[in-house]
Amino acid sequence: MERRLLLTTPLRLALGSAVYLAWPLVKAQQAQPGYTVPAAKLEQAVAQRFPLRLPVGGLVNISVQAPRLRLLPGQNRLGADMVVGAAGQALRLAYTGTFDLDFALRYEASDLSIRAHQLRVNTLQFDGLPPQPSALLAAYGPALAEQALQDAVLHTFKPQDLALPDGMGLQPGSITVTAQGLVIGFVAKPML
Repeated sequence: MERRLLLTTPLRLALGSAVYLAWPLVKAQQAQPGYTVPAAKLEQAVAQRFPLRLPVGGLVNISVQAPRLRLLPGQNRLGADMVVGAAGQALRLAYTGTFDLDFALRYEASDLSIRAHQLRVNTLQFDGLPPQPSALLAAYGPALAEQALQDAVLHTFKPQDLALPDGMGLQPGSITVTAQGLVIGFVAKPML
């Protein structure tokens, strides 16, 4: 009996040590690795597209200033408020207004970027604009949103940002909007 105990004790100690040493690795694999992009970096990236000047039917020119982004964690989207100006032959005066929209995000593997997509126009309003030109510009809202932000790059990964996940067989997957910015989760690459 003592002999059996002497033979199995080292085996039990070795197994116990292996489990103890491997436990942090098991816990790390359960937690999904992620990459965080702060809100300030998102705003800096999208501001590079602005200001925009967009003609509407050759009669009105719209100017769009860089947006102020809003994080919408409950909807997993970003919102954008922009100051817009309208002037041209169809208007006797220049008008200033606001443009509000929100959008989802997607990962573009070809250039390692996070881009805006699925844009929704919430409002396009101009202070003091007569009803007829106001209706024309409101109808142009979705096209204006597309020109302003569709596929806008909000973040571009550097190759070294993705080197470790790539070596582990992972690629960017989920994009989660939080109160501080974005958290990009990684998923297993598809098997070829």
